[in-house]
Amino acid sequence: MNILRSLRSLLPQVHDYAELPRTWKGDLIAGLIVGIVALPLALAFGVSSGAGAASGLITAVVAGLVAAVFGGSHIQVSGPTGAMVVVLGPVIAAHGVEALAVVGVLAGLMVIAAGALKLGRVVSLLPWPVIEGFTLGIAVIIFLQQVPAAFGVDAGPSTNAAISAVQALSTVPLSGHLAAVGLVLLVVLIMTLAPHIHHRIPGSLVAIVAASVVAEALALPIGRIGILPDSLPAPTLPGWDWGLIVVLAGPAATIAALAAIESLLSVRVAASISTTGPYDADRELFGQGLASVASGLFGGMPATGAIARTAVNIRSGARTRFASITHAIVLLLVVYLATGPVSRIPLAALAGVLMVTAVRMVSLPTLRSVIGSTRGDTAVLLVTAIVTVSLDLIQAVGIGVLVAAFFALRSLVQSSGVHREAIPGPRQNGDTRIAIYRLEGALFFAAAERLLEHISDISDVDVVIIRMSRLQALDATGARVITDLVTALERRGITVLIKGVQDRHLRLITKVGVLKSLRHHKHLFTTLEPAIEHARSHVSRVAR
Repeated sequence: MNILRSLRSLLPQVHDYAELPRTWKGDLIAGLIVGIVALPLALAFGVSSGAGAASGLITAVVAGLVAAVFGGSHIQVSGPTGAMVVVLGPVIAAHGVEALAVVGVLAGLMVIAAGALKLGRVVSLLPWPVIEGFTLGIAVIIFLQQVPAAFGVDAGPSTNAAISAVQALSTVPLSGHLAAVGLVLLVVLIMTLAPHIHHRIPGSLVAIVAASVVAEALALPIGRIGILPDSLPAPTLPGWDWGLIVVLAGPAATIAALAAIESLLSVRVAASISTTGPYDADRELFGQGLASVASGLFGGMPATGAIARTAVNIRSGARTRFASITHAIVLLLVVYLATGPVSRIPLAALAGVLMVTAVRMVSLPTLRSVIGSTRGDTAVLLVTAIVTVSLDLIQAVGIGVLVAAFFALRSLVQSSGVHREAIPGPRQNGDTRIAIYRLEGALFFAAAERLLEHISDISDVDVVIIRMSRLQALDATGARVITDLVTALERRGITVLIKGVQDRHLRLITKVGVLKSLRHHKHLFTTLEPAIEHARSHVSRVAR
């Protein structure tokens, strides 16, 4: 019964459209605006990935519609994104466009499984500097990928964006491809000025139209998008060659992880800047997985939630899924009614759009916030960004998390401490033979040895009182070190009293043997005063 209830929660619900009778006009307008904004991005991302402009457009239509209906957010907009392009490029270069459907369906099935297994909240475990470093690295890669088209030359043979850009630049003739560079500058200028004129002006679309008109009017000898299909292709199952599936399983897992991470990051940002209610992270994964599967069957790319388009959707007044559905329908109409003009769009113009998009992905105030916080956070951001550009996106996230974990552990170690305290109240004879130590912070594998260093060498005392009431975290290693310490002190004739063990730590220290190492079970105290009284009694007996 619980399984059926869980599966039902992943499916579309009637209440998804509860507000539609009241908000449909605003949703319709928002969908039109987002569709206009998404058109040049879909074309550009398709071309940049190597799958072609048609594939990008199909992805925006099919995946955008499926994710809007089945996803876990009311206002998320999905489609091809820059991060996905970065991963898909090497896959298509190595295995050809034929591998696109297989890897898309495989990745989609993995994301569906993640949603069904309720893994939607995992992304909340990613540290903020890792996310920002990841975003910075992706932005750099997207920008570098556009360098060849911006100069009107072919990309270099390397699969690394930075090296490929350098290789491409080495082939640019001395006279340069002024036409391509000029169109890129025109696009950048229009996209930069448009928001200052009016925030609702779709700068990317205006820039694409202007660049296309200039290219046609002057008959510029530059590359164009080329012929596009004037209808959606019929869905087909990819050829399931088991050898190819085995080869593509690794890239598919990378794509699935990226799709899950980016979609959940996008929907989390959307929830923070909108008032449309909470989102269902598990259903979002399920919907994004279905979207990638459907896109693959139609010849499209794997899709993710798109942060920029989702933000436009929210700012345009979207309240329900009808806005995202409208965005997909707008793009579908482009496929059936406007592929002729779209096919004449210069590739250099699309490169300019993506260059501006890449720059806008990076928030300078956010970067300054991270870099100005701590040296550890700065290191995490830079390492994640560098690894993203030089190696692999998923490796970058993994390495970034490891670096963040290292600094977090170091911070815990530094916040932990062992402090010797004076006996409270008036001093009595024999108090010099009593030592009180207070444990603070976390006592775990990375900090436990410090306990031995501070206490084990003590001499000239008869009783040691260990205060544990301020110990926030304790693991098996820390408990074992306490056991060894108590045993060592007792062997030297020093009586150990333990005070203030928290209830959440009691089971652990019992299992590990801390209590057994005490000379007597009554040497465990809940408050300090009885422990001091017992210690003084013991010292007086020893002195006789």
